[in-house]
Amino acid sequence: VQLVESGGGLVQPGGSLRLSCAASGFTFSAYGMSWYRQALGKEYELVADISSGGRSTNYADSVKGRFTISRDDAKNMVYLQMNSLKPEDTAVYYCHAPGHWGQGTQVTVSS
Repeated sequence: VQLVESGGGLVQPGGSLRLSCAASGFTFSAYGMSWYRQALGKEYELVADISSGGRSTNYADSVKGRFTISRDDAKNMVYLQMNSLKPEDTAVYYCHAPGHWGQGTQVTVSS
């Protein structure tokens, strides 16, 4: 199993980023997928998850209305569209499949 995130970077407050996660080595369409984040010195936080098939999504209260999780089962990809970014969104963002983690991608929101 391999999960490879991309799309992180430095963005100003109010800006947007789109994270991508390329999955391989398992039957992607059969599993729900999640994005977690970990800010420096803090615990992991579940940001968003999406069911297999994509019919159900859930978000942390802190990102509701700003972030959107989606998936493309034909490409074995999961995405996190992040809008109206705030400094408190600064963290390493991880793609997660049951029992497996990506290496993470850094998102820094700063002016």
